[in-house]
Amino acid sequence: MYTNIRTSVKNNRLQILLILVFLIATITFTHALFSSKTVRVGLDNVAVRNGPSLSYSQMGTLNSGKRVTVLKKKNGWLRVRYNDQKLGWIPSWLTNRKFGFKQATKLSEATIVLDPGHGGNDSGALGINQKNEEKTYTLKTAKVVKKSLEDQGARVFLTRSTDTYVGLAARANLSNEKKADAFISFHYDSAPENDSGSGDTTYYYHKKTSLKLAEMVNTQLKTKISLNNRGVQFGDFEVTRDNTQPALLIEGGYINTAKDFKQIRTETYRKQVASAVTSGLTNFFSEK
Repeated sequence: MYTNIRTSVKNNRLQILLILVFLIATITFTHALFSSKTVRVGLDNVAVRNGPSLSYSQMGTLNSGKRVTVLKKKNGWLRVRYNDQKLGWIPSWLTNRKFGFKQATKLSEATIVLDPGHGGNDSGALGINQKNEEKTYTLKTAKVVKKSLEDQGARVFLTRSTDTYVGLAARANLSNEKKADAFISFHYDSAPENDSGSGDTTYYYHKKTSLKLAEMVNTQLKTKISLNNRGVQFGDFEVTRDNTQPALLIEGGYINTAKDFKQIRTETYRKQVASAVTSGLTNFFSEK
């Protein structure tokens, strides 16, 4: 009888202990579930990556104001849950901030608008073989530049991503609406006669906001591209004139000059332009 009572007491203690452990675990889980920290994404087009650095591939993007749940922190990056079940990593420095009109001080903070000139029924300049249309090569170049900038953490918008017509006013408006830290328009020159012009040129309109950017990007173009560099020049183009943001226009060589087009048509050339633009922007923001 006494032994049975002792056994019963031990069993009751064990049951109470198990209940306490269960309650503590439940409370801990519930607290973690309902008190997880959330942060607000501070800019549009913030890349979500599958690891905590720029070297990881991009899985998607989040826009300004989006609330996400923080699961983990590592090396300045946040592992977050968003859209219920999706998981990924975003830079902590692009959350819980009001960026307003403040200029970026590094490329990874920057919003860039890239403008592939022409498109749709506007072919732009034609090559010696008139099947080679300017609009094709401006878009190819802009897409390679976009990837290069995104690899450095920038948020990049294209004024067009397919062979469609976009008005000049709409291109400048996109830059102004996004409060872009830089706007770059891509074009290719042509001369009245085939093989009579050569070289790339960088144009600006607003001296105060854009000349320094044009100089820094052109310095890199001169270094990285073997075309004759025609320097930085003033140019009255609507996409730069109507732009309130730092803006430039690059004429990347003459499409109707054989020696220029031999480079323009290659992926190597496009990667060189991307490297030059990325380096020029990096230097531009580091001086802010």
